[in-house]
Amino acid sequence: MKKILLILLILATSLLAELKHEYLSQKMIDSKIPIVDIRTPGEWKETGLVKNSIPIMFFSETGAYDVNDFLAKLNRAVDTKKPFALICRTGSRTGMVTEFLSTQLHYNVVNIKGGIVLARPNNIALVPYK
Repeated sequence: MKKILLILLILATSLLAELKHEYLSQKMIDSKIPIVDIRTPGEWKETGLVKNSIPIMFFSETGAYDVNDFLAKLNRAVDTKKPFALICRTGSRTGMVTEFLSTQLHYNVVNIKGGIVLARPNNIALVPYK
């Protein structure tokens, strides 16, 4: 009986997780969904950030990453029990990271397709990284 309840609990948790792929829009920004920018500090300085986004680097300039460090920072900055979004330069890195967060940790997460490169063409204001 305990095994059946455990299996049902695991299935229910995985069914609650949701991964969405959406383009960045003013509507998304206005919704106040937390947006985590996983690019590198150099990229943040180069283009700026979406206003009110949270910069937490996932991959370093060399492609190295520390999942535990990222998750610790993410969990301090965002309520991961609620939906949040990830943005990178083009959506490639966030595609991988959001898939992991959704399937392995059952987070409700949005992969921002097209990344920051589509912000300016879509009239999304960016602020300088300090």
